[in-house]
Amino acid sequence: MPLFPRSKAVALFIAYALLCPTLLLAQSMQETRPRRAVEPAETGAPISQTTKLSSEPTVRIGLATNARSVTISTAGRLMKITDESAAPEALEVARVRIEPRVLAPLPPTQGTDFSVEIQGAATRVDAERAAREIKEQTGESAEVSLDAQTNTWKLRIGGNLSRADADELRARLEEAGFVSATVTSARTSSSTNAGNRQPSGANPARPRGINPQSASQQGMTNPVSRVTSPTRAAVVYASGASMLFTSYAPVVFSSDDERASPVRFNEKPYRGRLEVFANAQGGLTVVNVLGMEDYVRGVVPNELNYPAIEALKAQAVAARTYAFRNKNQFASQGFDLLPTTRSQVYGGLSTEQPLASRAVEETRGVIATYRGEPINALYTSTCGGRTEDSENIFPNAEPYLRARECSIEGRAAFAPFIVKTSREPAEIMEEANLQLARDVAVLSVNNFSLGTARINDSWLSASASASEVRNWIAAVARLSRNPLPAIIDDVTRPPAFSTALAAAVYGEGRADTLMDAADVEYILSFRDAQDIPERNRADVAYLLRDGFLSLHPDVTIRPREAMSRARMLHTIASILEARGRLLLQKGTAKPASAGALVLRSTKSRDLTMAVASDAYLFRAFGATAYQVRSLTVVGGEPVQFHLNSRGEVDYMEVRPAAEGASAERFSPFTNWTAELSLNEAQARLSRWARGVGSLTDLRVAARGSSRRVTDLELVGTTGTAHVRGGRIRSALGLREQLFVIERRYDDAGRVTGFTFTGRGWGHGVGLCQVGAYGMARAGLSYDKILRAYYTGIELTKLY
Repeated sequence: MPLFPRSKAVALFIAYALLCPTLLLAQSMQETRPRRAVEPAETGAPISQTTKLSSEPTVRIGLATNARSVTISTAGRLMKITDESAAPEALEVARVRIEPRVLAPLPPTQGTDFSVEIQGAATRVDAERAAREIKEQTGESAEVSLDAQTNTWKLRIGGNLSRADADELRARLEEAGFVSATVTSARTSSSTNAGNRQPSGANPARPRGINPQSASQQGMTNPVSRVTSPTRAAVVYASGASMLFTSYAPVVFSSDDERASPVRFNEKPYRGRLEVFANAQGGLTVVNVLGMEDYVRGVVPNELNYPAIEALKAQAVAARTYAFRNKNQFASQGFDLLPTTRSQVYGGLSTEQPLASRAVEETRGVIATYRGEPINALYTSTCGGRTEDSENIFPNAEPYLRARECSIEGRAAFAPFIVKTSREPAEIMEEANLQLARDVAVLSVNNFSLGTARINDSWLSASASASEVRNWIAAVARLSRNPLPAIIDDVTRPPAFSTALAAAVYGEGRADTLMDAADVEYILSFRDAQDIPERNRADVAYLLRDGFLSLHPDVTIRPREAMSRARMLHTIASILEARGRLLLQKGTAKPASAGALVLRSTKSRDLTMAVASDAYLFRAFGATAYQVRSLTVVGGEPVQFHLNSRGEVDYMEVRPAAEGASAERFSPFTNWTAELSLNEAQARLSRWARGVGSLTDLRVAARGSSRRVTDLELVGTTGTAHVRGGRIRSALGLREQLFVIERRYDDAGRVTGFTFTGRGWGHGVGLCQVGAYGMARAGLSYDKILRAYYTGIELTKLY
C-alpha cells in the first residue's frame, strides 16, 4: 500500500496547504516588519488518490527583487487592490509606472556588501573581452583588475548587493555561460561560490543553480505573508509624471479578463496577479501570485524543450514537486521562489508551449513522494550516463537520490531500436577474408552476378572462371558508363584482368597515356614483374600505384596463375567504391522504430525508409565491418547505405555512435573537453589552494558511485589541499565533475597544464532531463522515467 496516507508529515503538509490562503488573508495590513525568514524498485504502483487537497495551492514568484522602476499594464482593464479586505478597484488607465519612495532613513542593513567575481583570466585582453561579453549578454558592467596574489586578471560585477541579489546575479552569469563566477563579500574578502549549495534542476542548455533546504525541513507552518512598512512606499504614476496614488502596503494588480488580456510586467504577460511593494533595500519587489498549475506551465518549456510528451510529464511532476517542497524558500523577501536557475526557470505566459501545457494538465496535482513526504526533486541537464549519490555532491544523503544508470536496464532496452534481416551472414572463418563479406555485399546490391547466395572461404579462395570474370567486367563497365572492352581468354590472370578492368573503369588507354616507361618500370620493381606482358604492364602498374591491386606476401604478382575470386572481387569493389560508382550514400541515423529507419542525409534532411527483409547488415567493431543478422540503431550512428529500385535499404553499414547509447546521448554536452594552464588552474583554485605554495599538480583522490570526482587533491610546492563534493565543478569552472585529467608537460617534465575530458553538464544528481527525453523516445511512460531516477518513490495526487 502507498505509505502516504499514513504519514503524519503529509497530514501537516495538507493542513498547511489548506490553511495557506486563509493565513494570507488574515495578515494585518498594519504589519510593520518584513516576513520572518525560515532557516534555511521500480514498483509500477498506481498513483495514490486516497488523500486530496480541497483546492489548488498558490505560489509566489519573485520576478524582481530590487527594481528602481517597473511598468504594469494590460490590454484590458487594469485592477488594483491595496487592502485585501476590499474588492478590486478599476483604474482609469491600463498602464502604470511604479517607483519606490523612502519616507525615512533606511535602517542599517547587514550583508549589503556583496558582489560577484570571475577570476583566472591570463591577460588583461582576455578579461576585457569577457567584460564585453558580460555586458552584451546580461547588461551588467564589469570592473577589470589584476589579482596580485595569482598574477591573473579578474572581473568584479555589481557592488553593495545583498547576498540574495548577489546570488541571483551569479545565477544570471552562470546562465550566460560564466560558470566560474563566485559571490564575494567586502567584509570577509572571501568568495562564497553557490556551486557547493544544493541546486534544483537544469534546463538542457545550462547547469542548475542552488537549492536550500526543503519546506518540509523548515516546517511548513510559516506561509509567506505580505510586507508593509511605514518607512517605505510604492508610488504609482500614470503616463508622464501624473501620480495616481501612494501605497505603504503591497499593491496587487490584475486584469478584468485574465485569459484574453493578462497583466504584464515590463511588457511581459503573466497569469494570475502581480504584487508590487517597496522592500527593505529601498527598491521594488515584484511578485507573480498564481496557481501552482499555471506556475508549472511556465516552468516546463523553459526547463525541458524536447518534443516528447512523457518526458515533459516527468518534468512537470519534478517541477511541481520541487515547488511544493521548497515553498517559503525566500519567505523573508516576500515570495516563495525565484524564476531563475536558483529555483526553477519560469518564463510566464509568453513561454508556454502547447505540448508542455498538455503534460502539465495530464499530471495535474501529481507529485513525487518518499515515505509520504514530497521529495527534493533535484534534476540535472545532462548526467553523462550516470547520476550520483546526493551526499557525494551535496551535504545530505537522501535515500531517493541514489546513483542510477541513465538507461533502461537490460538488453530489452534496445528492443525498440533493432533492425533485422533474414539473410544469413557469410561463412567466413579466415581473417584474410573478413573484408570480402563486405566487398561481395556491395557488389551484389549493384547487380553483380556471383553465382552463390552465401559465400564461404573455399568459394573465395577458388579461381574464378572466364565467364564469371566477363560478367563482372561487364557490370563494372555498366556502372562506369563505359563500353564493354574486348576481353581475352586469359582474363583470369593478373595482367589481362588488369587491362580489362582498367578499360571498363577508365575507358581505353588511360594508364598507357598517363604513365611513361620510367613510371611503369619504377612501379614494377618486384621479383616476377618481368613476366608481365608488355601490353599489360602500364595497366598493372597503374592499379598497383593507386592501391587497387596487391601483391602476394612473397612480393610477387604471379602473372601466369589464375587469380582467386577473393583477389578479383576485392580489386573490383575497391576501385568502384573509390570512384563513387557503387551508389553508396552516407548519413547519420536517428533512432530506429519497428524496423523503419530515419537517416539524416549529408544535406541535413531526415529521410524515413524501410529496410528490405533480406538486406545486408554490417556492424563495425574496431576498424572492421562484420556481417550480422541484426543491428541496434539508437541514433547518432554514422551509416553507409544503398537503396534498391523500390527505395528500400538493401545494404547498411553502421558504426557506433560517438555519444554512446545512454538515454542522454541526445545532449550536445554528453562529451566535452576543456583545457587549463597551470596558472589558470592556480587562479581558479586560489580560494582552496592557500598555504600550498605554487600549484604543481592536480590528483583525483576519490570518485563517487558514478565515477565523478568527489575529492580533488591540489599539490603545491609547500603542501597539499583538497576540494570535495559539488565544489569541484564550480571551483574549476567545468560543466561537470565526471571527468578524467590528462597532464601537459614541458621539456623538463614539469606539469604545465591540464586537459579535462568529461561527460555531462550540471550537478549530476536526480532526474537527468535529456535522459528523460531519451527514455521517452524508448517508449517509457513518465512514471517509469521518474522511478528510473528517483529510487523508491511513489506518485501521489494531492488535488
